[in-house]
Formats: sequence, structure tokens, C-alpha cells
Amino acid sequence: MAAATVRRLVPDDWDGWREVYEAVAAEGRWIGGELPVDWEPRRPGFEAMCEGERAVGYVAEVDGRVVGTLGGELSLGRTGLGMAILDGYRSMGIGSLLLEAFIGWSRERGAHKVELSLWPWNDRARGLYEKFGFEVQGVRRRHWRRNDGSLWDDVSMGLVLDEDAPGAPTS
Repeated sequence: MAAATVRRLVPDDWDGWREVYEAVAAEGRWIGGELPVDWEPRRPGFEAMCEGERAVGYVAEVDGRVVGTLGGELSLGRTGLGMAILDGYRSMGIGSLLLEAFIGWSRERGAHKVELSLWPWNDRARGLYEKFGFEVQGVRRRHWRRNDGSLWDDVSMGLVLDEDAPGAPTS
């Protein structure tokens, strides 16, 4: 298997983006999305990520196939992200490549923090994020309503990019 390459999202990646998202959503345990996916309302967000001004997307390819995706956006000085990697391509460094690209984009945009959430049992993803300096900032109890009606907790993590700006006044 060839090494993975990461690049910015382009409009022609629509089908590959959808394939990765749907495959990971079908597993039912790694991302918030569930099947079936209504893609039409998601198209404008995809196109905004291709433009890369306030939102950005990245794809990871192996042998010309999209095997991983990362999308995120900038709001109020913070960037948030979501990532998906196809089964069979995890634990190969693809998440690190995608995350490096997104953190770089966040810094270029002047973001002071990168935020994300993950399921409490996703130890592999948590280890990746901790490797990059992310810290747990809380658990949102019974936060996600699933299609079956169940309520799942999620773990919020953050990476502070600006340690130099003054904090809030005390007292």
C-alpha cells in the first residue's frame, strides 16, 4: 500500500467525501452522523470548505482513493473539526497528517483555540488528539440524541493556540 497524502478539498472530491462519511457513519460508533444521510443540505457546507476562507476541508488519499476526511470551520476565533477515516486505514498516521494540516490552517487564520468532541470510548482518537496537545475540557452528559432515541455522552477536547493573550481579570 502506498503512503497516504493529504491535500485540500476540491469540488471533485464530493463523491469520495460522501463515501468516507457514509462508511464511517454506517459503523455506528465513531462519528455523530448516522445513516441515512440527507446530502442536499450538506452541499453548501462542502462547497464552503472547498473555498477555504472560514471553513476548510482536507482529504487523505492512498493510491488515488479518498480514505480519510477532515472538515472544520472558524468561528469567534475558535476552529472546530470533524474527522473520519475508513476502516482498514486507521492507525497508519493518516489522522496525524490531517490534523497537522488543520492546525496549520487554524494558526494561519489567527485562531486562538481548536475544539472537537469524541465519544468516551474512542481511545484511539483521544490518544491522537492528546499527542497533539489537546486536553479534555469536559464531558457533555447525554448530549447526542441518536436515531434510535438513545442519548450518548461526548467528551470535549481543546488545543489552546494562543497562550500569550491576557486572560480574564480575577475577582
